[in-house]
Amino acid sequence: MARHNELGKEGESIAKIYLEKQGYEILDENWTSGKSEIDLIARKNRIIIFVEVKTRSSAAFGEPEDFVEWHKQKQMELAATAYVAIMNHRYDIRFDIVAITFTNNREYKLNHIEDAFWPQD
Repeated sequence: MARHNELGKEGESIAKIYLEKQGYEILDENWTSGKSEIDLIARKNRIIIFVEVKTRSSAAFGEPEDFVEWHKQKQMELAATAYVAIMNHRYDIRFDIVAITFTNNREYKLNHIEDAFWPQD
């Protein structure tokens, strides 16, 4: 597996553990619909949360959350719409970002951005 894929999987694992400790119930991981994928789908306080996890080995080229651009937001919206329909959820939804930046000594900084965006046309 390529190093960036390993880093991404490690970030998703860290994000999942973090969210569970914050009281989120993880409903699905790496859920796909067509070409769209959602890293984590969680529930808390009757809200379904679609989470994009962005992991970087450094912030040299910008913070991880800066890379969740319009196209990715739109793909998440499409997948979220399909998920809600398939699972017949009747909850409010939101889109979060969990950004993880590693340092050289394998420590990391985690930034959970709740209600980070709402996809628009």
